[in-house]
Amino acid sequence: MFDFVHEKKRFVQIVLVLIAVTFAFFGLDTFNQANNADVIATVEGEKITQQAFEQELRQQQERMRETTRGNFDPAMFDKPEIKRAILDNLITQRLLMIQARAAGLKVSDKMLAETIAGIGAFQKGGQFDKEVYASVLRRQGRTPLTFEADVAQELSTRQVADVYLQNGYASSAVTEQLIRLNGQQRVVALSSMMLDPLIAQAKVADADIKKYYEANLSEFEMAEQIKVEYVIFSAEDLQSQVTVSEAEIKKYYDEHAPEFGTQEQRQASHILISVSAKASGVEKDAAKLKAEQVLQQVKQAPQKFAELAKQYSQDQGSAAAGGDLGMFGRGMMVPPFEEAVFKLKVGEISDLVQTDFGYHIIKLTAIAGAKTKPLSEVREDIAQKMKVQKGSDIYAEMAGKFSDILFEQSDTLKAAAEQVKMPIQKSAWLTKKQMPVAPWTDKALQAVFADDLVKNKRNSPAVEIAPNTLLAARMVEFKPASTRPLAEVDAVIRQKLSRAQAKEMLNKAGELTLSKLQRGEKASLAWSNPLTVTREKHVGLDEGLSRLIFQADTSKLPAYVAAVNAAGDYVLARVDAVKDVTKVDNNMRAGYIQQIRRMTGEQLFQSYLEGVRAKASITQKEFKTNEGG
Repeated sequence: MFDFVHEKKRFVQIVLVLIAVTFAFFGLDTFNQANNADVIATVEGEKITQQAFEQELRQQQERMRETTRGNFDPAMFDKPEIKRAILDNLITQRLLMIQARAAGLKVSDKMLAETIAGIGAFQKGGQFDKEVYASVLRRQGRTPLTFEADVAQELSTRQVADVYLQNGYASSAVTEQLIRLNGQQRVVALSSMMLDPLIAQAKVADADIKKYYEANLSEFEMAEQIKVEYVIFSAEDLQSQVTVSEAEIKKYYDEHAPEFGTQEQRQASHILISVSAKASGVEKDAAKLKAEQVLQQVKQAPQKFAELAKQYSQDQGSAAAGGDLGMFGRGMMVPPFEEAVFKLKVGEISDLVQTDFGYHIIKLTAIAGAKTKPLSEVREDIAQKMKVQKGSDIYAEMAGKFSDILFEQSDTLKAAAEQVKMPIQKSAWLTKKQMPVAPWTDKALQAVFADDLVKNKRNSPAVEIAPNTLLAARMVEFKPASTRPLAEVDAVIRQKLSRAQAKEMLNKAGELTLSKLQRGEKASLAWSNPLTVTREKHVGLDEGLSRLIFQADTSKLPAYVAAVNAAGDYVLARVDAVKDVTKVDNNMRAGYIQQIRRMTGEQLFQSYLEGVRAKASITQKEFKTNEGG
C-alpha cells in the first residue's frame, strides 16, 4: 500500500518463515529421543537431534525443488550459512513451542480439522478430499497421525505469534500523514534525450579497440566445454518396482502398534491467581492467600467452579469459558500442572498447584482413553512406508554395486546402466562455471571436468546430486579453454566503446540542459503531454526518476529533475503542478490502519523473539565449510 512496505519486504519474509504453517514439519518425537552424540542443539534443556535437522534440511530441499521445478543445486544446502539458518529456525520453533506449552495454549479438534482441510494440496475440486490427503502423506513417507500431531503443535506456536502480530498499533497522525503523502499527485511532462543517435556519431579508432582487447583478454576467454553421456539412479526409481505383501503389512502393524495409537487425553478447567516467579515474597504471599480464599469457595460449592473461574481467574484465555482448557495430553502443560491433572479423577478438584504463572485450582472434567487405529485405516500408510524403506534398502545395496562397476569397467557406462536398469542419456555442451541446473549440480560439474574423465576418458565416480540420487558420466567430446581472436570480437568491442563514448556525450549535454532549465532559461525540447503520477502509481516512469520527482522542491513551479533510464537515455521531467489530498476516504483510512498494524505487529513479534532467545539457555553446533549435515 505504501513504499516502506516494500522496503520491509525482507523483514516480512523472515517473520513469515518463522511463523507460517509450512505443513512440512519435523517430527516432534525426533527432538528428545537421541543419544548425546546425535544432539546438535539444546533449547532450555530440550534436545534438537541430528535426525530432526536432516529431516528439516530434506524438506527445505524438496520445497526448493518444487518451487524451481528442479532447477536448483542441492549443493547450496551444504553451505554453512544455510545450515545455520535452518538450525536457527528449528531453535526458534522450539522456543515458541516451549512458550506455547508454558502458556497452556491448546488447539481444538475443530481448528485442526479446518486448518488441514484448507490446505490446497489436500483438496480436489476445491474441497478437502480424504483420499488425496492420504496419498500426499504417503508420498512424503508420513502418516496422518504424526502429521496431525505436528500441525497441532505448530498451530499452538502460531497462537503465541498472534498475540503480537494481531496487536500492532497505528496512530491517527501517522495514518493521515501516510495517506496524504501517498495520495499526493504531481503533474509532470517528460522529454527524452536519446542515446542511440549519439552511438552512430561516436568515433572509435582501431588502436583503441586493440588496446581494450589486450587490457581485457579475460573478457574474451572461452571456458573449456564438455559433452558427456550419463546415467542417473535413485531410490525413488526403485519404489515403483517394490511390492509389499499383506503379511508384511500385518507384521509391521503388530510390531509398531504404538505408532498407530493416540495417548490418553484429559480435559480440565482451572482458576489462575497469577503472580510472577520473580515477584517479591510479599506479592507471592498475597497471591497465595487470595488463591486459598477462592479454593475455599470452590470446595464449598464445586458445582459453581465455572462461575467462580469467570469471576476470579486471571487467565484471560480461559476465564470467559469457565476456565476450560480443552483436551490435552502429556507434555503439553508445565510439569507441576500436568502432574496434578494426571493424578485427579473426573470431577475431582485439586489443592493449590504452584507454577511460574502463579497458583492454580484445577478441576478434571473428562478423560479420553488411549486409542489404537485399526489396521484397515492405516494399511495404505504402512504399505507406502514399507515401499519407501524397501526402495531405500535396495538403493543402498545397488549403489555400492553401481560404484564398483563404474570402476571395474571404467571405459563404458553400459554395464553400470544395465545393473540399475536405467537409460544412458547425453548432455548438451557443459562448462565448469555454468549456472547449476539439475542434474548438473556443482558436484556433478566438478566430477565431469576431473582429469581422470577428461584426459584418461574414464567413467566419473558416482556423484550424489540429490538425496538418494546418484549420477555417473563419461566424456563424449571436449573443447579446451581458449581466447577468442581480436578479429572475432572487433565488432563487439567497437560497439561497447562507441556506447561508452555516446553515454559520456549524452550525460554532459543532459546536465547542461537541466542546469539551464533550473536557472529559468529556455531549452529546445519536445515535451510529452502532462502525466499525473503518485508515489504508488507512476506507470512508464523509471523508479529513480519517480523518486526524484517526489523529492523535487515544488515551492516554485515548474521544477525540473532528470535521470538516466535503463536504456541509457537521459530523461528530463518537468513538475508543473502539485495536488494534495483534500478528503480522506474512510475505506482508505481503514486499509492503511490495517497495513500499519500488520507492520508494527510484525516488529513487536520480532522483538519478542529476540527477547525470548536472549533469555533462553541455548547451545548449538557450529557448521564449517564443506561439513556434512
